[in-house]
Amino acid sequence: MLVRGNADRDLVTAARGGQLPEGTPAVDLWAAGRLTDAHVDLLDGLRHPVTVALEGVGDVLFCHGTPRDDDEVVLVDTRPAQWARVLAEVPDTVRVVCCGHTHMPFARLVDRRWVVNSGSIGMPYGSSGAPWTLLDAYGVHLRTTAIDPDRVARSVVEQSEFPDVAQWVEDYVLSAPSDLDALRAFAHRDGRVETWDRP
Repeated sequence: MLVRGNADRDLVTAARGGQLPEGTPAVDLWAAGRLTDAHVDLLDGLRHPVTVALEGVGDVLFCHGTPRDDDEVVLVDTRPAQWARVLAEVPDTVRVVCCGHTHMPFARLVDRRWVVNSGSIGMPYGSSGAPWTLLDAYGVHLRTTAIDPDRVARSVVEQSEFPDVAQWVEDYVLSAPSDLDALRAFAHRDGRVETWDRP
C-alpha cells in the first residue's frame, strides 16, 4: 500500500512542467527530471488518505500530513482543538490514524483515538537510526532500527548522482535535526497562536 504525500504531488507537477512552490528543495527538482512516464503515472495515481482494516487492530487510516490535507502539520503537542478540526471527518470506526510529513516519531491519544507518526528513514528528525511503527492487537509500538550513519552516508554518496549529495548527507544522515529543532521549525504551521521555544 502506498499513500500520496506532498512531495509526490510536487514531483508529478515538476515532471509535467508545472510550477512548484518557492523554496522547493533542489533534490526534488533533480529527482523529478529522472522520473519515467510510468513513475509519474504511479505517483499521480496514489490516494490520500487510505483506510485499511488490519487484523487485530481494526480500521487504520494512513495519511501523509493529516486526513484532510497531505501538507497540513500536526505535532505531538498540537492542541486538542486543532486535533478536533483535523480529525472531524474521520469515521468513528477508525481508532488509529498514521500520519507523517514532519518526519518526527510520536504516538499519542487524541480523544481516545491513537495518532501515530512513525518518523522518516530518509530524513529523520529527532531520532537516531531508522524509525518505524508496529501496530498489533497489543497496541502501538514505536521502534528504531540502529544504523551506522557513516556507512549509510558513504553508500548514499557513492550511489547517488545528485550534485549536492554530500551536503544532503551531512544535513540528513550525519547531523539530522533534533526533535526540539523540528518542533520549533514546524510549530507555526499547526494552528497554534503562541510561539514555541525550549523550556
